[in-house]
Amino acid sequence: MKKSLYLFAVLPFLLFSCKSSKQMVSSPRPVSSVASSAYPGIDRVRHYEFIHHDVPQAFDGFRIAFISDLHYRSLFKEKGLTSLVQLLNAQHADVLLMGGDYQEGCRYVPELFAALAEVKTQMGTYGVMGNNDYERCYDEIVGEMEHHGMHVLEHKVDTLRRNGEQILLAGVRNPFDLNSNGRSPTLALSPDDFVILLVHTPDYVEEVSVAHTDLALAGHTHGGQVRVLGHAPIIPSRYGARFLTGLKYSTAKVPIIITNGIGTSNKNIRIGAPSEVVLITLRRSN
Repeated sequence: MKKSLYLFAVLPFLLFSCKSSKQMVSSPRPVSSVASSAYPGIDRVRHYEFIHHDVPQAFDGFRIAFISDLHYRSLFKEKGLTSLVQLLNAQHADVLLMGGDYQEGCRYVPELFAALAEVKTQMGTYGVMGNNDYERCYDEIVGEMEHHGMHVLEHKVDTLRRNGEQILLAGVRNPFDLNSNGRSPTLALSPDDFVILLVHTPDYVEEVSVAHTDLALAGHTHGGQVRVLGHAPIIPSRYGARFLTGLKYSTAKVPIIITNGIGTSNKNIRIGAPSEVVLITLRRSN
């Protein structure tokens, strides 16, 4: 009798463990989240491991650094920028991706991108624009990025090649203007390619078809920027807390990694929404 009661008690736990193990194999997952006081201005590096059958063998173990919403200079200032460059170089990423909202004033753009140009990766730096960047400084940002050899993905697709294999990077131009940009650049791609979509807001992935996208990367929400007991009073998303932060899925089951970002807007304060750099390691599933 006691043995039966024991089995009955642990059965739900075993079922949950089996379900979790299955998700660990078939889905992207956060591996660890670490706060680092060694880099002032950046609260943590958030690690993900993304397992997918379309990841080419040559890209198994490929490391992606993703940053967004620097809002330089906001709460994120010169010392933080120096720390960010040091932190990114310490990650030894293969590529740096940037999600927009770079500045809080056009006069800061040259020094910001001069510093980011010191981040060294094998395959360079790619970025899209955020709503702040369309409101002001657009030409200056594009000019500085191009001057430093960075790639601007304005409704464009670029190819990363390694050992005869490739993955594709697609970027969305102004995702808030669906009349002009409501057709995703991924629609023309092959379902057999491994495709990463870089877009400032996660709402875009929900509102339009992003077919052939294997992984979307977004920012814009700041993780709420201020969260008390997990609740964020202000979330810049039509969908509230649904796409607040972390790994989420659209209705079409597209995985989206949403970063809290680095800087701040409106008020120079963060509570309960740590500033972060995201590091993603690609893994090929068997």
